[in-house]
This record gives sequence, C-alpha cells and structure tokens, in this order.
Amino acid sequence: MRGIAPLRTLVVALTITGATMPTLSQAVDTASLPSQTNAAPSNIVIGFVGGFVSHENLHHGPVQLAQRIRQTSPKGTYIRVFENRRRKRAYDAIIRQLDTDRDGILSSEEKARARIILFGQSWGASAAVILARELRRQGIPVLLTVQVDSVAKVWQNDAVIPDNVAEAVNFYQPHGIIHGRARITAADPAKTEILGNYLTDYRKEPIQCPQASWFDHVFTPSHMQTDCDPRLWSQIENMVQQRLSPPNTSANASSARPQP
Repeated sequence: MRGIAPLRTLVVALTITGATMPTLSQAVDTASLPSQTNAAPSNIVIGFVGGFVSHENLHHGPVQLAQRIRQTSPKGTYIRVFENRRRKRAYDAIIRQLDTDRDGILSSEEKARARIILFGQSWGASAAVILARELRRQGIPVLLTVQVDSVAKVWQNDAVIPDNVAEAVNFYQPHGIIHGRARITAADPAKTEILGNYLTDYRKEPIQCPQASWFDHVFTPSHMQTDCDPRLWSQIENMVQQRLSPPNTSANASSARPQP
C-alpha cells in the first residue's frame, strides 16, 4: 500500500496546478475526425465566431454554416469552429491534419495537398485572415477566405489578403458603432483574386434576429444582423460547397461569385 501515497500526491499536485492532459482543441468538431491513418483530409474548413461567442452556440452564423456543410461535404472533409481567440489551436489542428506521416514536419508534398477554406464573422473574420497569414509562413496554400463584417483587433490587419490565398471575399455593412471593413485587397493580385466587397444595408432590408442579445439589438443592430442573415450565409455556403468539390470537378468554382 506504500505506493498509494505518492499517487495521491501526484493527483493532488495536478489538481492544484490545473495541469491537464493535452487535448486536440476545446473547439467543437463539426465533422467526424478522420481515422488514425496516413490519409490526409480531402478538405479542411475552419470557421471562427465573433466577439466572445462560444464555438458551440448554434444561434450564430459560423456555427450553423459548419453544421450545414457537414451534411453535404465530400467524405473526409475536416470541419471545425473555433472562438476567434483560439487561432493558435486552429493552426495546430490544421498542421496535424496535413502531417500525414506524423513526423512533426510538413513536407512539400503534404503542403501541396492542402485544400483549406477559412471563414468568420466580426473578430472571427479577422482571425481567418491572420490565420491565413500564419499558414503562409509555412508555405501552406489556402483556397478561400470569407470575411463577414470583419472587425480587426488593435494589433491585427484584416485588410490585406496574403498571397497564399487563391480567392477572398468580403461582406460588410456600414452602420453602427461596430461595422465591418468595407474593402479588402490582395497583397499580390497575380496570386489572389478578390471576388468582391459586398455591401448589405440592413437599415433598408432588416433581418429579424430573435435569438440575439438585448445588447446587440440596442447597440449593434446592423452588425448583429450579419451574424444571423440567412440569405448571406446561404451565399457563403454555396461558395464553400463549390470549392469542396474534388479538384477535377471544380472547374467552375473559381468563377463562382456571390450575388450582390
């Protein structure tokens, strides 16, 4: 029985220090994790919620979009939603998915197989652009970034899309104390196509958001509506689904644009 005392001491120490076993992520996984094989996912789709919203909150556009994509996406598509402050966890999840030989280093072949789509709303939209920039440093390409009423934190730049992104699109509204970036540009127009900067005026065409908080209704009504606008998120869903098609059947994807 002498061995029990040290074990109890270890358990107490872990409890006091808050140490835990490492986990993949606290973000919800909206698609089944691939089996433990060396096969890379056919696509990787990462979304970010805005503000201080939980990745599990089904009242918000990014979470709803991820769930719908899961139902119709090709087999093996990896889909996750993160809080915008969990960008490092999203980055780590992508690296793990691409590292098919599990050697901790991405080869040029593993990087070349990447088919990544990033999207988000508000702070989450800015997080998507920053994550694309971080992937660029590793030479990892991104198929598409989608920004919805993008709001950058003080140290962030969500206006310039890095040249590892093939296509980017920006949706915004201009009203209120919180409103999205009106224009994004490409760091290298020869490598990145800006599909558009699309304006929606919710003062002219309001959307009902019954699940939103009273604070959002009072102080940020237009910004709030970008998070629950079914027409907007349906357009984004169509864009994402087109680019999730196998490479040999996605010839029309690059020319597909949302309707203004």
